[in-house]
Amino acid sequence: MNTNIMKIPDHFILGAAASAWQTEGWSGKKDTQDSYLDLWYKNNQHVWHNGYGPAVATDFYNHYQEDIDLMKEIGLTHYRTSINWSRFLVDYENVVVDEEYASYMDNVINTQIEAGVEPMICLEHYELPAVLFETYGGWGSKRVVDLFVQYAEKVFERYGDRVKYWFTFNEPIVIQTRVYLDAIRYPFEQNTKKWMQWNFNKALTTAKVVRLFKQKQYKEKYGAKIGVILNPEVTYARSTAKHDIEAARIYDLFYNRVFLDPSIKGEYPEELFELMEKHDISFDATKEELQVIKENTVDYVGLNLYFPHRVKARTNAWDERTPFHPAFYYEMFELPGRKMNPFRGWEIYPQIMFDMAMRMKEEYGNIEWFIAENGMGVENEFNYKNENGMIQDDYRIEFISNHLKSLLHAVEQGSNCIGYMLWAFTDNVSPMNAFKNRYGLVEINLEQDRNRIMKKSAYWYRNLIKERELQIKKDIFK
Repeated sequence: MNTNIMKIPDHFILGAAASAWQTEGWSGKKDTQDSYLDLWYKNNQHVWHNGYGPAVATDFYNHYQEDIDLMKEIGLTHYRTSINWSRFLVDYENVVVDEEYASYMDNVINTQIEAGVEPMICLEHYELPAVLFETYGGWGSKRVVDLFVQYAEKVFERYGDRVKYWFTFNEPIVIQTRVYLDAIRYPFEQNTKKWMQWNFNKALTTAKVVRLFKQKQYKEKYGAKIGVILNPEVTYARSTAKHDIEAARIYDLFYNRVFLDPSIKGEYPEELFELMEKHDISFDATKEELQVIKENTVDYVGLNLYFPHRVKARTNAWDERTPFHPAFYYEMFELPGRKMNPFRGWEIYPQIMFDMAMRMKEEYGNIEWFIAENGMGVENEFNYKNENGMIQDDYRIEFISNHLKSLLHAVEQGSNCIGYMLWAFTDNVSPMNAFKNRYGLVEINLEQDRNRIMKKSAYWYRNLIKERELQIKKDIFK
C-alpha cells in the first residue's frame, strides 16, 4: 500500500474536546442548579438510551486528575471543555458564585496547565440554567442575555489570568433547532419565530461578551482571545440546476450564515431579513443591538464538522397548514453510493474539511479558525477488543487521518486554520444517544465504576502529536 507523509505545522493544535454537562455528573450539584439538559433528562428520561444521561456522565468531577494524567500521557496540546453556567452560580439574578464549583474549576484549569495541556473554555455548551428556561423562556429573553454577560464577567475575573482561549457558545443554533424548529426535544414546541429570536439573542450575547472582554483588556494583559464555536452544515446542492443551487443557498442562509455572518462580519445578510419578514418570523432587534454586533466581532472561531448536508429543490408542495419551516425551500438529498458510518447514520465525506476551509479563506476574511470537533461515533465498540481488552478502533484512526489530510491540504492552500480538536477525549454522554455511540480516544467502562482504558486510537494520536507527521494511506472513505 502506498504511503505518503504530510508534515503537521509545529504550532498546529492537536487536541480533544468535551463539555461540562457531558462529563461532570451531578456530584456536588445543588438541587437548584439544574441546567436545561438536566431538566430535559428528569422530565423525559425514557428517550435517553438505556437511561444514561448527565446524572453520572463520565464522573469527570471526581476523575479529573486521572483524565488529565491521560491527556498528558497522550500528549494533547489543548483540551476544550465548558464551565457549567448552571453550577457556577447559586443565584442567577444576583450573580452569586458557587465557591465549591468555582474551586473545582480552579483545580481543573490549574491541573491542565501543570500537565502542559492548554485549557480552552466555553461559557455555555447547552448548560442554560433550568430556572432561566422556565422563568424567562431561556434565550428568547433579553433578560437572559444580560444575566449571561454578568456571569461571563464573574468567570473572566476568576480565570482570566490563566485561560487564553475563550468561547461564548458551543453550537448556539442547536438547542432551539431541536426544540422550536423541529420539535423533537423537550418541551416539543414548534415555534419558528421563537427559534429565530433565540438565534439573534445568542449572536447578540456573543457580541456583548466580546465587548466586555475588550473592555477588560484580556488580550493586552494575558494574550487571550475570545470567539464562538459554530457547527456550519457544509451544504451541497444535488445538481448544478438553478432550482437545486437555490435550495442549497437558502439552506445555507438559515442554518449557517445566521451565525457565521454576525459573528465574523458583524452583520446579517439582507436577504435573511427579507425572508424573515415574508414568513413572519422576524426577530426583535433594535438598531443599538445591531450596532453592538457590528462593532464586536470575534477574534477567532471554532467549527464543528462531522458530515455533509445535501439538499435539493422541493419535489412536493409545502403543506400550507403547517407553520413556516426553512424546509419550505428544500428537501434533503441522499447521494447514491455515499460512504456511511452505519452506526451513526452519517455520511463520511472528508472533503467537507477542505471546502469549509476555503470558504473561511474566501468569504470570511481568512479569519483565524480551527476544527473544534470532528469524530466518529461507533456502537458496541466492545466487539473490537483484542485479547488484552483494548479496543482496536482502526476505523477511527482512518476517519481522523482522512479528515486531517483534507484539512492540512487547506492549510497548504493558505486557509488560516490553527488546529484540530477531536471529539472526544473520552467516551461521553450525548443527548438522547447517551453512551450508545462511542467517540473517545479513551473508553469509559460503565460496568466497572467508569474505569478509563486507552483505545488503539489513543496510542496512534499520541504518536501523531509526538512525530507531527501524518501517514497518508489509500483513502477508504473517499
